[in-house]
Amino acid sequence: MSFILTLFICSYTAGTCLPPYQWPQTFPDAYSCMIAGNEQSIAKFKQLGVKPVNKHRMYIKFICTERKETAL
Repeated sequence: MSFILTLFICSYTAGTCLPPYQWPQTFPDAYSCMIAGNEQSIAKFKQLGVKPVNKHRMYIKFICTERKETAL
């Protein structure tokens, strides 16, 4: 079993979100996926900068989805 991290970058003022971004690597458990989701959200806010985040009232949502492994 592994987990897939998906990030949603949204603007409250525009009422829209960019297309979801699926993290390229999977995570071995829900905990590590959730930690990565929080860390990557913070990193993305720092990359975007104060002015755009405040101007567009941006926020980031993320989910960790269990990926079912298929047996061969």
